Amino acid sequence: MKVERILFPTDFSEGSFHALPYAVDLAKHYNAKLYIIHVIYDFTKATDAHIPHISADAIYKEISEWAQKEVEKCCVEAVRGLSDVKKTVLSGIPYEEIIKFAAKEKIDMIVMGTYGRVGLERFIFGSTAERVVRKAPCPVMTVRVPEHRAK
Repeated sequence: MKVERILFPTDFSEGSFHALPYAVDLAKHYNAKLYIIHVIYDFTKATDAHIPHISADAIYKEISEWAQKEVEKCCVEAVRGLSDVKKTVLSGIPYEEIIKFAAKEKIDMIVMGTYGRVGLERFIFGSTAERVVRKAPCPVMTVRVPEHRAK
């Protein structure tokens, strides 16, 4: 098996950070490039809601600045020692952007966290990880938050 590029999408949640050591260990094991991405959820694309451009632009500018700072400082300790790490912030529907990024960058494996939501919570929030698993152009490893830590 050839693994040269690993994608770690993060939403900065406990689930994501629980999956991070898996992504880092695999990158070290295969001497692979690690891509860390965060997708700013573009709710106007998801809902087709009309939001005045001034307020939407201001909101996205602020969120984008925050996300860029978070992605730069996230994972610093965990990725220490890795020679090739690229961090990126995207905007859109998270599962769609993760899949597009994986295809564009020819990602060999995606490692991501999941909460394993069920029932109404899953109906309301959906499952980004499930959609990525179904549509990704490469293998996907999902890592659940341990039961004793799940909310």
